[in-house]
Amino acid sequence: MQEHGHGHGHGGGTWGRLREQVGHLVRPHSHDSHEKVDAALESSRDGLRALWLSLVILGVTAVAQGVVVAFSGSVALLGDTLHNVADALTAVPLGVAFLLARRAPTRRYTYGYGRAEDLAGIVIVLTIAASALIAGYEAVNRLLHPQPVSYLGAVAAAGAIGFIGNELVARYRITTGRRIGSAALVADGRHARTDGFTSLAVLLGAGGAAVGWWWADPVVGLLITIAIVVVLRDAAREVYRRLMDAVDPNLVDRAESTLSAIPGVREVAAVRMRWIGHRLQVEADLVVGDDLSVRDAHEIAADAEHQLAHQIPQLAGATVHTDPASHPGAEHHLQLSHRRRRGGSAASTS
Repeated sequence: MQEHGHGHGHGGGTWGRLREQVGHLVRPHSHDSHEKVDAALESSRDGLRALWLSLVILGVTAVAQGVVVAFSGSVALLGDTLHNVADALTAVPLGVAFLLARRAPTRRYTYGYGRAEDLAGIVIVLTIAASALIAGYEAVNRLLHPQPVSYLGAVAAAGAIGFIGNELVARYRITTGRRIGSAALVADGRHARTDGFTSLAVLLGAGGAAVGWWWADPVVGLLITIAIVVVLRDAAREVYRRLMDAVDPNLVDRAESTLSAIPGVREVAAVRMRWIGHRLQVEADLVVGDDLSVRDAHEIAADAEHQLAHQIPQLAGATVHTDPASHPGAEHHLQLSHRRRRGGSAASTS
């Protein structure tokens, strides 16, 4: 049984393929462990960069909205401003998770600290749930207790600024999260997108108030609450699947087809995958000829790991086990264990 770590980050699209080709030209292709560590660190750096830049954008957005709140007295805009502040602060648990993920594995945490991202995802889901509750409460309260708003033009402009800031953050977080395979960062990006729609509710509410429709703002707020609940469901499902070691079945299909095409592999008995943070760990059982030497079987396993590194994005490591064709499976392993123990016992008594 061999384990090779691969840190190939083969990007998609024309630019990704061009960068990959240039990289192969300027340095030989290698599978050393330092490349796996470098790739993991680079993805963590990307995640941290996305978080801190998001924090800056949302911070500037909240300050701009806060200035308008100070002289307009808009409760809706105040709620949106506080919501943007809360969204910016979700960068804190994710930032801690990415920093933890960069720590080296220990004898207690043998797979490292990548799972901290999943725990951060739980915090983000809870934040989205709180946002839905607050948005719903404010919408109902505004229906029951209407309040006049002054400087409607400024309030509408502040709502537009909130939408633009949140949408920029959402796109950056979701794009980066998908590229590095971070479910928590994607969930946080979706949260920012719902906040942008909340900001639009402020704009639409101000427009309704301008034409005398006092109920426009709370009604739109209720619609936004429903949208937040939908996003909450999707984010919770994604984080839950990560916690339960779920992967995209297409990744398993791709791994099986890649392994089946390797010369010397007669059958792919099993493929197992799991996410550890934003990196994938793969285990595979292959059936090979029963007349192969240990060296030949090792070469097939090494080739399998090499090909998986090229075909599976965000691959952190692969463990490939080979079984002889005549006796595949756990039953064969059990028989071998009994045979070796009986042989050892016989040898000791002879």
